[in-house]
Amino acid sequence: MYISRIKIQNFRLLKDTTLNLKEDLSLLIGKNNTGKTSILVLLEHFFENKKFHYEDFSISLRKDINALTDDTDIDRLSIRLFLDIQYDEDDDLSTLSDFILDLDPEIKVAKILFECCIDKKSILKKISEVKTDDKLKFIQKNLSKYLITKIYAYNDNDYTGSEYIFKFRHKLIEKDLKNVNRLIGFEVIHARRNVASSEDRKKAPLSALTTSYFNSKHDSETPDENVSSINTLLSDMDEKLEAKYKPIFENFLKNAKDFLEIENLNVRSDIQSKALFDNSSVVTYGGVDDVLPEHLNGLGYMNILHLLLEVERRKDKFEKSGSSLNLLFIEEPEAHTHPQMQYVFAKNIKSILSDVKCLQTLITSHSPHIVSHSNFKDIRYLKAVDGVVEIKNFYSDLEKEYASEPKQFRFLEQYLNIQSAELFFANKVIFIEGTTEKMLLPLFIQQLDKKLILENAECLPLISQNISILEVGANAKAFGKFLNFLGVKTLIITDIDTTRKLGSSYSACSVNDGEYTSNYSLRHYLDSPSEYSDKDWPKWFKKLKESNLTCAFPDIRVSYQTEENGYHGRSFEDAFIHVNLTKLKDSIKESEDKIWGLKNTSKFNSESNIYELTKEVLDKKSDFAASLLFQSLSEGVVWNMPAYIEEGLKWIAK
Repeated sequence: MYISRIKIQNFRLLKDTTLNLKEDLSLLIGKNNTGKTSILVLLEHFFENKKFHYEDFSISLRKDINALTDDTDIDRLSIRLFLDIQYDEDDDLSTLSDFILDLDPEIKVAKILFECCIDKKSILKKISEVKTDDKLKFIQKNLSKYLITKIYAYNDNDYTGSEYIFKFRHKLIEKDLKNVNRLIGFEVIHARRNVASSEDRKKAPLSALTTSYFNSKHDSETPDENVSSINTLLSDMDEKLEAKYKPIFENFLKNAKDFLEIENLNVRSDIQSKALFDNSSVVTYGGVDDVLPEHLNGLGYMNILHLLLEVERRKDKFEKSGSSLNLLFIEEPEAHTHPQMQYVFAKNIKSILSDVKCLQTLITSHSPHIVSHSNFKDIRYLKAVDGVVEIKNFYSDLEKEYASEPKQFRFLEQYLNIQSAELFFANKVIFIEGTTEKMLLPLFIQQLDKKLILENAECLPLISQNISILEVGANAKAFGKFLNFLGVKTLIITDIDTTRKLGSSYSACSVNDGEYTSNYSLRHYLDSPSEYSDKDWPKWFKKLKESNLTCAFPDIRVSYQTEENGYHGRSFEDAFIHVNLTKLKDSIKESEDKIWGLKNTSKFNSESNIYELTKEVLDKKSDFAASLLFQSLSEGVVWNMPAYIEEGLKWIAK
């Protein structure tokens, strides 16, 4: 038995959002303000009977709420949570039977509706007593007093469409929250965990949490056998202590008897395990012979230990509740935790939770470290589009997109798993091809930011726009459908890589001599003919050289070398040398050691064209790039940026 689907309507950004859940664990990821926390808050409101407020209603409803009249269709203005619970004949259906309305043995889904609706009659009566000018303020401030929460069992299995709740309200069967609580145990571990710093020497949070965990075991109607053993030991200790108390308190007891005539006054030992644990237990760490108190532990370790203790407490609550189905919500486990601990959490959380019967876990995160070490089939990606959140099943939805390209899908999966999952959380992305671009692009971004701020002081610098820069080599083509799936604006900086046919092979050549390109990313994104022999190839290649092609994906731009000051570069290196030829000559003239990674530097004084010059002088690309960066940072040299890179950066800056 498990919750297979959650559907939310009219709650904050969740205007009409569906979340399909895994049977064991679902990982909800997305950028900030995409509704991850709103899902948690809504579940808390309904499961814990918390109050809703005006601000909880989706913005698109507020105009109608503010203009409430007798004619308003109040059902359209309700906050709703739908749960689909999947079951089979082997499950214990004693608590679910209240919600099973379809007796067809082939139907194995029970459906629950939580609804927060406006008590129209009551609020309109009160509004009639309010001045017209104060009506809006009254509604915004007092709406929570006129909201009613109800729970229903329903069955729309024979109905196709989205209007069942409105057309057949008479078929909804009202239920109590206690019916739900018997069926579903709900627990939350919030992101704001009370973890003290190393300077806080008060009752430490881990020690306090272990005390709470122990007390829950102690207070159980059927105490843990280990707790019972502790109580037996304490009882034995009581007897021994009483024997030692007698000589210590002998005078006190004698005087009390003489003064007050009290018989049988004694000082007895009554050690309570709860009190003992509360006041005399601490969490420590370190070796066998020497330990340190918990407040000297690092905040990252403190947080993960705190989280693990919270998980154990929730597991204990689930076991005691006896609910048929348990739902645990863990919010942002990465809070205050360094990457290595996030990896450990992601790899081990399933096994930690596996011993709780019928447990489903929802985890929210915006940590690429957790995502990269999670099962991608567990991922649910939340994205806000025009102020409304939609949720995508990352693996299954994307697998369909790549159905005709399984190798690219496998590469993508491995890349995200091994290299970086930060693409999920970036506002914008820049793909680069080689080491030189990787080293110099941050410098170019810095230069462009200065230029753009001079033109417009209010513009947002690129450095502040949450842009992920990733080196993907010649594999950028594998990311197209993924980037389109995420809807993230992407700049691909690559080379035109022109070739010409010599015999049966294709060799690199200058752009002027080129007839083809070996760059499959260009061909993929700019929709080239499939074969060089295609009759449309010359026409397409001409447009490529003229930068007159449009990318097949609307949010992706491909930037490659263009003609600049009479020369058309083939790669980043020759394009860069062309626009910085004079500066390079001056640096070499001053000292040949200033620019590294070069050979045959005397060739800079020859009449060779730039394409041939680059081949003759460039030795080690990484050393060349490092020296350019060093010259810029240490001596203030401002290198000219090739036009295709500057134009691309301006595009993604918008």
